[in-house]
Amino acid sequence: MNDHGGDEESSRPYFFLSYAHTPRAGARGAGDPNHWVRQLYRDLCEAVLQLTTVPAGVPVGFMDESMHQGELWAERLAEELATCRVFVPLYSPRYFNSVPCGQEWYSFTRRPVYPANFDSERTSGIVPVLWAPMSRYRLPEVASELQFNHASFGPDYATEGLYALMKLSYFRGAYELAVHRLARRIVEVAEETVIPVGRRLDFNSQPSAFNVTAPTKRLRISVLAYHRGDVPPERNPDYYGEKRTDWHPFRPAAPRPLAEHAVRLARQLGFQATVHEFDGEAEEIIGGGEPTAPGLLLLDRWVLKDERWRELVRRFDRADCGWVSVLEPWNMDDPDCAEQHREMGDLSDQALRFTHRAARPSFLGATGGQPGLGSLEEFDDALPRAAMKAKYAFESRTRTEPEEPPPPRPNLRDAFRHGRGRDGPGLPAHDDHPREAGDRPDDGTPFGGGTT
Repeated sequence: MNDHGGDEESSRPYFFLSYAHTPRAGARGAGDPNHWVRQLYRDLCEAVLQLTTVPAGVPVGFMDESMHQGELWAERLAEELATCRVFVPLYSPRYFNSVPCGQEWYSFTRRPVYPANFDSERTSGIVPVLWAPMSRYRLPEVASELQFNHASFGPDYATEGLYALMKLSYFRGAYELAVHRLARRIVEVAEETVIPVGRRLDFNSQPSAFNVTAPTKRLRISVLAYHRGDVPPERNPDYYGEKRTDWHPFRPAAPRPLAEHAVRLARQLGFQATVHEFDGEAEEIIGGGEPTAPGLLLLDRWVLKDERWRELVRRFDRADCGWVSVLEPWNMDDPDCAEQHREMGDLSDQALRFTHRAARPSFLGATGGQPGLGSLEEFDDALPRAAMKAKYAFESRTRTEPEEPPPPRPNLRDAFRHGRGRDGPGLPAHDDHPREAGDRPDDGTPFGGGTT
């Protein structure tokens, strides 16, 4: 075994178990659909522990059980993906449709991989697992490029997948063999590669490695709000964070950033959502180039008191960016908002004059007008409509117009069916065939013969 050296190296988890969270089936009280993944994780940890010198108290692996929610969840994932030694994805149809799983894969593969020895051929820190059979599915390119022999885990595993081996007592022996060999493979990869600890990435901003999402299924969520360093004296700074994307207008009911909440809602609609600061990409949106994806602008009306931001919003409004919907949260339980809602509503109407007038994808509230989205529930109701309208506008703008079709060729069968003459469908209105001697003019018989 190779000596990686140092307490820091020995404290790194051997593996990160990446899996698609399965929703509960049916009514309340249904069993935990991720129970079997947890059992696999425990069995793998025990098996890896037996094959290594991991000290007591040091985590062997990591498995996310947070259901992809909250700022702390994203920070913890970023930490584990930057430090784990092996990435273990559970292949299933649901896995490759999961945006968070694709983001986990992408984040891990930002780290370089070096063979531990001169004669080693190991160039990947990924050990895939067949959770379900995938022979009928096309794998994304990043997965299909991996050279991995699943047959070494046993014939039943390769045919049925690990989930079936766990569920059915008939396969108990096959399951134990597969887990043992999987644990051994994880340890081998950890020892035969050097994967330095990476940077802690902003997990929510990472793209999916699977790259199976069409542009219309992407969603760029932009935030224009204060950060804590530039909040004006008359505004409570507790609603802001270090970054503009940390804005959380509905606290304490929703203490986490609104952009994170929007990402979760967008994923429920099937979008691959990313979060950005609006001022960093406003020129690209306004500049008149072809958009790359539909978008949402989460607008904090308080920034409209600043002439610089007010002019930026005016320019956006005049640019007719219909593929970017505007959502304007305005928490009426916030004393500052309740006190100045009329003034700030007027500023919004002035800055977004064309957007409001044209009733494009701008969502002010349940009944429209100045109040804004007064609660998290109203925001939740408005976001799906806003996202879909932005998607439709994006599709309309980027759709390639078909060329003008050529005129249909004359069709004699259609022309003379049911006793129609030369002006019927399929024949030109003028006479392309002048009559010759012997033709009977105007006898009521269609040119060329009798009725059919």
